[in-house]
Amino acid sequence: MSFAAYLVEQKLLSRDDAARAEKHATAGQGGLVEACRQLFNTDAERLASAACGFFRLARVRDGDWPKSIDFARDLSFQYLRQHRILPLRLAGETLVVAITDPTHAGVIDEVQLATGRTLEARIATTEEIVAALERLQGGALQSGDATLEAALPLGEDVEHLKDLALGAPVVRVVNQILIDAMHLRATDIHIEPTRSGIMVRLRIDGMLREIRSPPPEMARAVVSRVKILSGLDIAERRLPQDGRSRLRVEGRQIDLRVATVPTINGEAVAIRLLENTRQSLDLDALGFAASQSAVLRKHLAAPYGLILVTGPTGSGKTTTLATGLKIVNETTRKILTIEDPVEYQIDGVNQIQVKPDIGLSFAHALRSFLRHDPDVMMVGELRDTETARIAVQAALTGHLVLSTLHTNSALGAVTRLLDMEVEPYLLASCLRCVIGQRLARRLCPHCRRAVEAPLNLPETVLAMTGHARHRPVAHWQAVGCDRCFSTGYLGRISLLEMLELNEDLSRLIKPGVVLSELAAVARGQGYQPMAVDGVAKSIAGLTTPDEVRRVALEA
Repeated sequence: MSFAAYLVEQKLLSRDDAARAEKHATAGQGGLVEACRQLFNTDAERLASAACGFFRLARVRDGDWPKSIDFARDLSFQYLRQHRILPLRLAGETLVVAITDPTHAGVIDEVQLATGRTLEARIATTEEIVAALERLQGGALQSGDATLEAALPLGEDVEHLKDLALGAPVVRVVNQILIDAMHLRATDIHIEPTRSGIMVRLRIDGMLREIRSPPPEMARAVVSRVKILSGLDIAERRLPQDGRSRLRVEGRQIDLRVATVPTINGEAVAIRLLENTRQSLDLDALGFAASQSAVLRKHLAAPYGLILVTGPTGSGKTTTLATGLKIVNETTRKILTIEDPVEYQIDGVNQIQVKPDIGLSFAHALRSFLRHDPDVMMVGELRDTETARIAVQAALTGHLVLSTLHTNSALGAVTRLLDMEVEPYLLASCLRCVIGQRLARRLCPHCRRAVEAPLNLPETVLAMTGHARHRPVAHWQAVGCDRCFSTGYLGRISLLEMLELNEDLSRLIKPGVVLSELAAVARGQGYQPMAVDGVAKSIAGLTTPDEVRRVALEA
């Protein structure tokens, strides 16, 4: 049996996908594992387990990662990054290495030839190897060009700066930043000028982490390179600019949203990697409890009404909406969306991108949607009064409308819409369900530790869960290991609250509604703030009380 056939047997690929992956691997002179990641974004852990089972190779364990690779000086970091391989240790004349793709025999032959040693392979994921190389390499990002410093004088000439930005050293550095960010699961890249050079930070699991920075001589050229990629004016350094770009990085297509802002030390750049903000479109994977999932599914099955998801920027609202669309996406329903940007492409859904420069706004698109006989409409965000009013009218006239709103809690959606001059009686008639959410860091399953101690959360929250402030409770703590960069966390999970509108709550939706009165009635109907959901997830070993305090305490 071939490895491709084994992947089909393990239900990781269909027969057609396996044939396509084999063809891609052969054409690209790479391996089958990398082809699966590039073509189908197949889960890395499941691929690693399959490779271990088929090739009878051991998985790299936490204690296997080296503190130094001085014993393998014949292999450059650039080569190791490019081919996803990492020396682990010397065992006599045998070099033990971590690899992601045992089907790529050419790399194994090259390493044996370069080192003069036989290889003993262990299986690791690409993300694990890139993270280990990041820890080992440290320091400033090297361009691989020994003459770089002399080649990059900092001048004010725009054409000269453009030439530098298009030069091989700068291109390599920017590409490496993007590759590292993709493999380290970063959602954002922050390139910030300092008095002495440039600092690069990645937002991983919601927290910023500094990585290797380019040499100071490259600061302006690196920023210019990013601006060129996103179609911005490199000559304009005094005003903020926004742009976007679509690139292929190691065979995977990623969308970038780029924003620049002038600072006293130069231009700072923020890059959102939309590929890495995307999560699995599954309610269980997002963190919905069975009861929460049942409530949402019930309202998604309704023929009309308004369903809202609230929270700050970067709290996973779009992912939740996309998951809802996937649930309602049936051939018997016509679905239209207007988004900014379109982050998830869903077959069977008519998706439209906002284009302000030609007048295609949320409100303009919504008005046109009503002439296309839709059953379900999704609006990326209720940003203004006009959009909110049209959405409410659509929900009242036989359409199911899904949207997001920037509020601190699910309850706050009611007062926010009233502030946007939506008529209270119309809102009371159409609003079905409001989901409030935040993203908390998920505990690393490889190193988390069970403890029995007080939860150290406010008494008001603990009272809702039946716990006393000073009474020990069995839960889990973050420890830290090589796989999670010693943070104790790996990935993120939603903390949720759900406001299900009923007759009693609808009667309170009127001018001058008092939020505390709305909250009191809602709690009597079963509503609980997201901090309570956080306590349950802490006890279940999904996150920690520290994360609950950090992201949900004020909600």
